[in-house]
Amino acid sequence: MRRAVFPGSFDPITLGHSDIINRGLNLFDEIIIAIGINADKKYMFELDQRVAFIKELYKNEPKIKVMTYSGLTVDFCKKHEANFILRGLRNPADFEFEKAIGHTNRLLSEIETVFLLTSVRTSYISSSIVRDVMRNNGDYKLLVPNTVEKK
Repeated sequence: MRRAVFPGSFDPITLGHSDIINRGLNLFDEIIIAIGINADKKYMFELDQRVAFIKELYKNEPKIKVMTYSGLTVDFCKKHEANFILRGLRNPADFEFEKAIGHTNRLLSEIETVFLLTSVRTSYISSSIVRDVMRNNGDYKLLVPNTVEKK
């Protein structure tokens, strides 16, 4: 089975994330959307809200699982017998950052990282931009799936 882990904080999930996930469904038999827990990070949305946004979005997709984790992504992958880490690339800066993580993960494990370029229509979207739009009462619904609600 080709199982991939798509890790992130998803605070909140964006149309860019869903673009990568949806295209990844053609490549993998199963994708685990792994919501990382970082005690040092301040989130806009509580963990249960982020899980709910994603579960609602993919409730009719049997190839998607949503889980939370802390610690190393490669350890999570090993625990859930995932062969791949799926990551999206928006720009050259993303590539440089993700390349370093991918090399480190490969050094620590046998898990391959697969990069997908984001679609042109979503390449500018990031969770930090979405949070800024939300904080300033902008129309964030243009940037996120319809399951994301401002609380």
